[in-house]
Amino acid sequence: MDYFPIFLKLQGAPCLLVGGGEVALRKARLLLSVGAELTVVAPELTPELAEMAKQGQLTHLRACFEPAQLSGRRLVVAATNEREVNRQVSVSCQTLNIPVNVVDDPDLSSYITPSIVDRSPLVIAVSTGGGVPVLARLIRGRLESLIPSGFGRLARFAAGFRDRVKAGIPDVERRRTFWESVLEGPLAEAVINGDEAAAVQAMERRLEDAGKQTAQGAVYLVGAGPGNPDLLTFRALRLMQQADVVLHDNLVAPELLELVRRDAERIYVGKARANHALPQGDINLLMVELAQQGKRVLRLKGGDPFTFGRGGEEIETLAAHGIAFEVVPGITSASGAAAYAGIPLTHRDYAQSVTFVTGHKQDGSIHLDWPALTRPAQTVVVYMGVSTAQELCLAFIEHGKPATTPAAAVEWATTERQRTVAGTLRDLPELMSKHHIASPALIIVGEVVGLADKLGWYRTRVC
Repeated sequence: MDYFPIFLKLQGAPCLLVGGGEVALRKARLLLSVGAELTVVAPELTPELAEMAKQGQLTHLRACFEPAQLSGRRLVVAATNEREVNRQVSVSCQTLNIPVNVVDDPDLSSYITPSIVDRSPLVIAVSTGGGVPVLARLIRGRLESLIPSGFGRLARFAAGFRDRVKAGIPDVERRRTFWESVLEGPLAEAVINGDEAAAVQAMERRLEDAGKQTAQGAVYLVGAGPGNPDLLTFRALRLMQQADVVLHDNLVAPELLELVRRDAERIYVGKARANHALPQGDINLLMVELAQQGKRVLRLKGGDPFTFGRGGEEIETLAAHGIAFEVVPGITSASGAAAYAGIPLTHRDYAQSVTFVTGHKQDGSIHLDWPALTRPAQTVVVYMGVSTAQELCLAFIEHGKPATTPAAAVEWATTERQRTVAGTLRDLPELMSKHHIASPALIIVGEVVGLADKLGWYRTRVC
């Protein structure tokens, strides 16, 4: 982040606004709305600013800016149409370590004013670092439409019970779970809709019951998709924000982990070729142990948990120990890689079926149903086949697939790092080696690969 987001308490704080035009008027309204003790320095004021001064809402210094006017100020805004004046204000403030904003000039500002969604006491600030204020306003507009005005009432309602909830539920994790169930359930809807009397009664009952309940843990197997955060499901994102502990593997992109609740414990349990952070059996038992401690455990897996993700094995263990669990599907890596590389998995002219297989090498050979995989008019997607690409392509050819069959490898599919190499079964391994294609990557075999030149839309392929 280029800027550290912070909310300042300015009630009664002496603030200075330099400038008396329309831009200054907007800033004056904002500062007065938070209770600042505002002084405006300008030779002349707009009629509305002059009226504010007349009514005692602000103090007007009919003068030009002087550094002495900064004495005792908590915050300063420069809003003149003279950049040299604005620069003088900025330099003087930063010398005195006074936060200063120069309107529409982030280079001269030590802080920037965000676009604001006001549902007081709930306040949401949106910023683009001063670079594209219009984009921040567009995002603010979307948030305005998504967040009902009643959320302000909900924030006040919850704040009124904060001390009682803290006293009644001393355990931090149980208290967090309690609040999440309150703020996402019918009680919250009652507050938002204005029926606070019913909400108070419901809250009293919830507090009475909370002291009698023991923490119940659960495990959520969540598909993180192929890597692009925009391809997460709404359900996955919601559970990522609620989890107490996150178990993630090496196929989960760092950008996705940034969406996890910041104070959640993160445990890496990745399994790369010949390098397993934890054996699968230990991962299964770790989930059981954490859930038995009353924690909400997120098992975050690349792609889809039930497509070569060993999700079935994991929930078998959970079921055997009586642990509550839920499986949240994700966009499987095959679908993501094919879509972003412009390769339809099925096409009525080229492929009437699609097969997913794993390319892991076992005991020196690759045990696959080759007669089925070499049938015409189908697409084959090979997971975990980078290290065995040479053997795989040779096996396809040896079992009857033409050496000229189109084939491609897609690395880091759907992300900014995506690379695609395309050729044939004969030359794909050499192309992968030449361009250093590494895991995570998928191999796609079939006539549909030939459509990538025409249908590829996301990123220019390597070759």
